[in-house]
Amino acid sequence: MDIKDRQITLERTFDVSPELMWEAWSHPEHIAQWWGPTGFSTTIHKMDFREGGEWLLTMHGPDGTNYPNRSVFKEIVPLKRISYEHYNPDFLAEVEFQSDDNGTTLIWTMTFKTADLLQAILKAHNAAEGLKQNGERLQKYLNEKLIKS
Repeated sequence: MDIKDRQITLERTFDVSPELMWEAWSHPEHIAQWWGPTGFSTTIHKMDFREGGEWLLTMHGPDGTNYPNRSVFKEIVPLKRISYEHYNPDFLAEVEFQSDDNGTTLIWTMTFKTADLLQAILKAHNAAEGLKQNGERLQKYLNEKLIKS
């Protein structure tokens, strides 16, 4: 079964160790600093970082609109993989970390329930661009905050 028509993916290599990348993803105090598209801020209400744990956050848009998010962690493999089920809209996010001499490659894939749902999200929220901007914000955060500390 081909699911490509239900997915958006960000693949990007960062000049950081897998340990540093993992730290940026696994601690709410870090995620709150880089999560969301350009111009957004994020409040983490709960992040029970374990398989079956709930993750509640609100993204605050530059226009003042709040976007509550609820997810449940499905799989956590330290330094390698995080997957979570996101609700409303429903999608499965899979985040893989592949390390080599060049750094750590992040492969972040969101698989939506249907192709129509993905198209609606792309149209309403420009989700592919938002995912790209999220990667850019992560890069900036890693460069400015984590690498220098």
